[in-house]
Amino acid sequence: MNLLIKGGHVIDPSQGIDEVMDILIADGVILELGQGLTAPEETESVDATGLIVTPGLIDMHVHLRDPGLEYKEDIATGSRSAAAGGFTSVACMPNTSPVNDNKAVTSYIVNKARKEAMVNVFPVGAITKGSKGESLAEMGDLKEAGCVAVSDDGKPVCSSELMRRALEYAKGIGITVITHSEDLSLVGEGVMNEGPVATELGLKGIPWVAEDAAVAREVYLAEFCGAPVHIAHISTAGSCRIIRNAKARGVKVTCETAPHYFTLTDEAVLGYDTNAKMNPPLRSAADRDAIKAALADGTIDAIATDHAPHHPDEKDVEFNLAYNGIVGLETSLPLSLKLVEEGLVDMKKLVSLMSCNPAKILGVERGTLKCGAVADVTIIDPNRKWEVVAEKLESKSKNSPFIGWEMKGAAAYTVVKGQVVNKK
Repeated sequence: MNLLIKGGHVIDPSQGIDEVMDILIADGVILELGQGLTAPEETESVDATGLIVTPGLIDMHVHLRDPGLEYKEDIATGSRSAAAGGFTSVACMPNTSPVNDNKAVTSYIVNKARKEAMVNVFPVGAITKGSKGESLAEMGDLKEAGCVAVSDDGKPVCSSELMRRALEYAKGIGITVITHSEDLSLVGEGVMNEGPVATELGLKGIPWVAEDAAVAREVYLAEFCGAPVHIAHISTAGSCRIIRNAKARGVKVTCETAPHYFTLTDEAVLGYDTNAKMNPPLRSAADRDAIKAALADGTIDAIATDHAPHHPDEKDVEFNLAYNGIVGLETSLPLSLKLVEEGLVDMKKLVSLMSCNPAKILGVERGTLKCGAVADVTIIDPNRKWEVVAEKLESKSKNSPFIGWEMKGAAAYTVVKGQVVNKK
């Protein structure tokens, strides 16, 4: 099937394109870009006048909960949520049941995604066996089975020696290491950011240094090994400063943050709202502003959701007992577009953060509209206004602090391999 996208404002940082033009898609690949393109017979046409056309958005950090935890989410529902949010590709973390630490689990994810997913699903394997932090998983086997990265996300690799070996081994086989940077000895029994709000609520706090100390370790290990490292979901001013300084001296470090860290602060926890409980926790206003500044100056390479669905029974409990995490695939785009509205980044930079850079970090052939590339395309209506309604979310779980929020901006069309998988 052919598809002609006409008259959209095409923004593709991979080619330096920022102009109104047409895109012709044939047999799932980009055939031609230009103005006044005509289509062959049996071509579906999309009028993108007034809309923004970009390479398909990529969320490099999601939890699809499949296998083993399908009561929260599964590959089918998670991919529908991704498509609704404008994402054409997602990278799913390995903290499933069983953990994705071997070829059998990876193959299960790849095969099920091939049958059921509406978007591209790229598995992330575990750094250590069972994500227990005791011995390395067989990274070579994981890569061969289809993993694009390795991570023990949800758990830090506490042993510095083991993380050193992980970086060295991953460098040798060419796979990305994504770290969950957290010093558990400093976290203790903390359940939210340490500060005045935690004191007011009588909750035990998690100090910023629990993240910063771990980020510093990853940076120094990467520098020592001469190996790249990607740091997940940074949330503090200190992490931004450490990574900025490391990049300045040539360390091969990249990082991501999530929309909730540049949108909310720990005040969202007031009222003991468990939908505002996550790991790392929401931080102070100063941290939020530092994250915004780091997005603006290029310190932060990617925006990822850390989409973490949970059943209501796991959230509708005392704050101390509630699970960490929120769903984010369907709210990421409008929250990120606020950065453009505020003048912190331009649209070209935002597309890099949400498409081109994640593709580069993961080493996947996406994030571009070059002729011959796979036709993954997101068409954005930056002015569409809508309300976040729990029952209307495609995700199986509804644990979001943004329920009831008025949003501006949405994916008008999501196109995966030349096929329209979402239309609003």
